[in-house]
Order: sequence, then structure tokens, then C-alpha cells
Amino acid sequence: MTLIKSISGIRGTIGGKPNENLTPIDTVKFAAAYGTWLKEYSNSDSLKVVVGRDARLSGEMIQNLVVSTLVGLGIDVIDLDLSTTPTVEIAVPLEKAHGGIILTASHNPKQWNALKLLNEKGEFLDAAQGAIILELAEKEDFHFSEVDDLGTITRNNAYIDIHIDEVLKLPLVNADTIKKAGFKVVVDGVNSTGGIAIPKLLETLGVEVIKLYCDPTGHFPHNPEPLKEHLGDICELVVKEKADFGIVVDPDVDRLAFICNDGEMFGEEYTLVACADYVLGKTKGNTVSNLSSSRALRDITIKHNGIYEAAAVGEVNVVKKMKATNAIIGGEGNGGIIYPSSHYGRDSLVGTALFLMLMAEKGGSVRELRDSYPSYFMSKKKIQLTPALDVDRILVSISESYKDNEVSTIDGVKIDFEESWVHLRKSNTEPIIRIYTEAKTQAEADSLAEKIISEIKVIAGI
Repeated sequence: MTLIKSISGIRGTIGGKPNENLTPIDTVKFAAAYGTWLKEYSNSDSLKVVVGRDARLSGEMIQNLVVSTLVGLGIDVIDLDLSTTPTVEIAVPLEKAHGGIILTASHNPKQWNALKLLNEKGEFLDAAQGAIILELAEKEDFHFSEVDDLGTITRNNAYIDIHIDEVLKLPLVNADTIKKAGFKVVVDGVNSTGGIAIPKLLETLGVEVIKLYCDPTGHFPHNPEPLKEHLGDICELVVKEKADFGIVVDPDVDRLAFICNDGEMFGEEYTLVACADYVLGKTKGNTVSNLSSSRALRDITIKHNGIYEAAAVGEVNVVKKMKATNAIIGGEGNGGIIYPSSHYGRDSLVGTALFLMLMAEKGGSVRELRDSYPSYFMSKKKIQLTPALDVDRILVSISESYKDNEVSTIDGVKIDFEESWVHLRKSNTEPIIRIYTEAKTQAEADSLAEKIISEIKVIAGI
């Protein structure tokens, strides 16, 4: 059982002992720390916070604890109940709220849950703000309100519909164009809130929807991370139904993956590539992804005469770099689309609409679209951390070994070779070292990853 505290929030497994797992006590303590920080940071006498959750089994319990804690601090709560991460992000500024909390452990299995924290813009907190909240939680220096000053709860379950309306308002989304294309799409909502939001969006756009695992029970029918090895059912159903393509999202709907019409993966790295291809074809500008994302985005950006830059891993880092470079689209290679014309957050509804527009205007099949993009292959490995592993020493040693190559140390170590790269970093959410590689063939990517893993083991003496 695990409890991970970081600047981006608190994440852990349900049950067990306080301070070792995400128990009710830890939930209340962290929610109180956020509320206390918000009262100091906002300098306002009347505070409002938006709260929403995915459909995982512990969600209602965690939601009740968080909402009650905020009310106890004198903070008014807009409770969206079942929602998505991007929906909460959109709701915060629309409600003129001072912040937001999303209750989700993203792609982690059902025993996990988490509190993700937003500022008044509906964006994730930065490192300095997150550090203050961690310190407040440690000190437990909270001051709760007296009975006449308790906060209020307003329940609003209309925000997924409002979110869809916001997507339809985007200048590069034309509902009539999509309707005329007559798409048929299979949706795997992993029995969470994507099973509500994505079919609703598609039906509004005139798309025929075949639902798979779209009942928001929280009983995930497969590992909820949208990777090829977990998605056999939808791959088969796309072919069986002769669908144009398939859509898969993670439990909180900020990661988006497509299945080609032939039942093969489009590739989660290429979700951003395709959406950027459409946006850059309409609007000249720059792009950003993180260091662990495919070079394909760089290639497409250059093709459209834009400038590509890489940020440290983590949505807040990508957003910061996007703002600094005036990027018109960006995100992460895990299927996260950030489109500032909507908001600065990964959004599978926005990504779905942009992809539908691309397909409607280009014509042809999704397989043909995928084959038209630069072909890269990735290997994603990991090494479990143990007390014996001095990760910083390992990273320094690897960096020194490859100093004659292009090396970045802004987030772990990334080494760029002429036709491949490797990125090593400590995970923010799991006790592991991630080793990502990319090359022109899968065999080359796998070989590079195994070579680096072998070198790490030699350095670590394991």
C-alpha cells in the first residue's frame, strides 16, 4: 500500500494506516491544507471551490470527505459529482471560483485515488504553491470556521453538457462538417466518466456511437491505462462493427487514444501529432510537448513552419513552456491534448473534436492518416526503486558517459542521438525510474532501452 505526496497533489491506495495510505484522515488533512492555503493566497473573505470526481469505487467517500472539510473551513463548494478532469478545469473560471479539486488517480488501478489541485484559472498549481500545501498538511495548522460561518454546497451536474457546449464554440470545430462525414465510432470509457462525456459529445456531433464499457460503475474492465496490451476488446470490436475508428480514454478523461479502422493502435504518441497537424494547418504557430514525447510532433511542426520546444515532464511544466513560447497547441505523448483556445489543460473532449475535424476534412481512413505521419517507435521500460538505488548518482553517471552527445538535464537525463533518444527520470507518481527510448524501428528502440538498463545495473551494482 502506498501514499505519494508531491507538489501536484496527494495520491495513494485506499485503506490501511494513516500517513501510509490514502485514508480518510489523510484526505481530510490534505483538503484542509489546500483550503487553508487558498484562504491565505486568495486574500478573499468569500471563497468558492469546484469539486468533481471520476467514477472509481472510492470516489464518493473521498468526495464527501473533501467537500465537508472545505465547508468546515468556511469555503463554498460547487459539487459537480461525476465529472472529468478537463470539465472541472473548465468549470473553475466559468464559476468564478478560487480553485478546484479533482478526485481521480488518473490511469492508476481501482485501489488508488488522489486529490489534484487547481488554481483560480483551472490550472494545476505550480511547484512553489504545492510545496506550501505539503508543509501546511505536515504542520496541521488549520483553523476551522464557527457554525455561522460554515461554507455551503451547491450541486451542479450540468457541467459535462456545458463542457461539450464549450468545445462546440471553438472556431476550429464545425459540427455540421463532422455530421456530414457520417462517422461510426466505438468508445471504451473504462466504466468511468469518459463513458458519459465522450458518447455525449459524439452524439451531439452526429456520430454513430458503439459503447463499450461506458457504464460509470468504477469497476474497470481492464487495466485503465490506455495502452495496446490492455485494449484487445475495443480493437476487435472496431473491426467487427466496421467502425471508422475507436476512442479510448482513461478514468478521468485527460488521456486520449485512437484505434485505427483495421483494429490496430493509432498510437497514443500520435494523438497529439494528429491534432497538431489539424490546428497548425489552420493557424500558424508553435508547439510544445514533454521530453518523453515523440519526435513526430517536432517533424509535423517544422512541416507547418512552426517552432517546436520540449518541456520537463508534467502538465504544469508543459503549460508553462507553452505560455512562454506562445504555443497554439501542445501536450504530452500519453495522449494528452492541451489547446489554449479552450483552456490550459489536457482535454480528451477537445482532442476528439479536433481529430474528427481532421478526418472529416482529409477524408480517407484513420489507417491511411497514421501511415502518412513520420514513423517512430518507442520503448517504455521502468526499474523499481529500492533504498539501495542512488538515483541521482545513476543519472549523473549516465550523463557523463554520453557527454559527447546532446544531453538535457532539465528533467532527469535525456540523450539525443542522430536517429534516436533515451530519457531517464524518476516518476512523480510511482516509486520507479522510467526509461523511455525512441528510434526508427521497434527493435532499435528496445535494444537502446536494454542497453541503458544494463548500464544502470552496472552503476548501481545490481
